[in-house]
Amino acid sequence: MDSDSVDSLREWVKSLPASQMVYPTALTDRIKYAFWRIYTPYHSWVRDTATKARIVRHEGRQDFLFGVIAPHLTVQEFVMSLIEKGFGNHFVAWKDDGELVSLRYVKDFAFQYHLRIFVDREVRGHYEYTPEYRPVAHIREVGMLERKEDFLIFLQDQIV
Repeated sequence: MDSDSVDSLREWVKSLPASQMVYPTALTDRIKYAFWRIYTPYHSWVRDTATKARIVRHEGRQDFLFGVIAPHLTVQEFVMSLIEKGFGNHFVAWKDDGELVSLRYVKDFAFQYHLRIFVDREVRGHYEYTPEYRPVAHIREVGMLERKEDFLIFLQDQIV
């Protein structure tokens, strides 16, 4: 994929709907929910600044490769099919090397399915705590699972 196409896709990604958090029932989770509603618009700046200043380090790509986008689909078609299934742009996430878009499907306040799509059409994902529910466990990847069978329900014949 040439750099103009990648730049165009990255601009398009900005227009995608954000993932919607499930409103929690427990009071402590409602407080977390309120915090994240305020913090989320600033997350990209905080993440990028902390990474550039080497306060935190993040390199490479996550584990759990599921395949590549099927040749008969464009990246946009693939992403839009996931949006139609309830995924949304996940702004509160690390940026992996070569990542075009980070999407998540929020199961409930505590857990999410997280997919990343890369410039080389790779699709990787995992099931994990939401950052809103357990931020420290989320960052440390505690409880992160592949759950490939679950993802294949969403992905179907769209990856090879």
